[in-house]
Amino acid sequence: MGKPFRILEVNKAYYPHIGGIETLVRQYSEELGAMKGVEVRTLVCRDGRGKTVRENAGGVKLTRAGSFGTYFSCPVSLSFIRLFRKMARQADAVHINVPFPLADLALLLSGYKGRVVVSWHSDIVKQKKFLKLLSPLIRSLLRRADAIAVATEGHIDGSDWLPEFRDKCTVVPYGIVPADYDIPADGFLSEKCSTSGSLKLFFTGRLVYYKGVDTLIKAFCLADSEKCPCELFIAGTGVLEDELRAEAKRLGKADRIHFLGFLPDKELRRAYADCDIFILPSTEKSEAFGIVQLEAMACGKPVINTLLPSGVPYVSLNGITGYTVPPGDFESMSGAILRLGLNRELRKRFGEAARERARTVFNEETVIRTLYRVLKGD
Repeated sequence: MGKPFRILEVNKAYYPHIGGIETLVRQYSEELGAMKGVEVRTLVCRDGRGKTVRENAGGVKLTRAGSFGTYFSCPVSLSFIRLFRKMARQADAVHINVPFPLADLALLLSGYKGRVVVSWHSDIVKQKKFLKLLSPLIRSLLRRADAIAVATEGHIDGSDWLPEFRDKCTVVPYGIVPADYDIPADGFLSEKCSTSGSLKLFFTGRLVYYKGVDTLIKAFCLADSEKCPCELFIAGTGVLEDELRAEAKRLGKADRIHFLGFLPDKELRRAYADCDIFILPSTEKSEAFGIVQLEAMACGKPVINTLLPSGVPYVSLNGITGYTVPPGDFESMSGAILRLGLNRELRKRFGEAARERARTVFNEETVIRTLYRVLKGD
């Protein structure tokens, strides 16, 4: 038996850390590692402060590098740089998921000469002053990369960095396992409704600035009426949770806006299956794709998303699998809720198209094969 193809998978964090990229890196680590003739090791940083730990996570050889904490959304870890250098020497390909400036630096300092593939999930958007310091590092990474994987063409067109490196870019969509979403609605959300028969709107994600949950709450309040009674379910945690709860109370909707907190995978899928409409109200291109909308589509749900200069509107298509509205425009979002809420047949048609798109274009089996070819350079 020949030597295995060795991949070092690199990211800022790993499950159970909540985030779309963390979900992907877990998927990459598990699925690539399950392929015959492939060996995967995964290097991330610990959440918060702590020493380096090594573990087997669902069959994944995972190293969580010790960290001094997180600043400007990036871990500070000398251990990570040391471990990267050591582990990269044993790899045939290094797969770096960005934005993650510490990994850019670690690669630069490592002296690694092998194949480097960068999965570009998003530009750095919020930390603009910090970005000026990072610009040379980012450009160095993109020049060093042998290939750059992007989830959609929108990732290239909407980026401040990638158009210059378009010839290195390959579209590798994010994927789902269709069978994971073959579950019937079991009343998971319905049993929490204040009013029987309400239209169930669902969002899941971190409660942070760019997710636009404040816009969603305004849109919900405008749509919820005797003509179209709605209830909004928000799953996730984050720094804005207290502020959003207070806003729901101030608007007199605390009994119709339900904060569910963190939902494990099984309960999250039950929520997708039982909702009527999934909404991704993000307002900044930090939301580069929105895996959660893909998961809802796999459950046959219509999606309302936003017209961001990123991959978001390439996932759920306006007028085909749902509606796309301007970011931050709660009136347009409310109108989309009403159009879908008052037309059951339209919800069904969009939902069926969404399921078909999720299960063909974004099937994980096809996606992992494509990623593997990019990593090998075939």
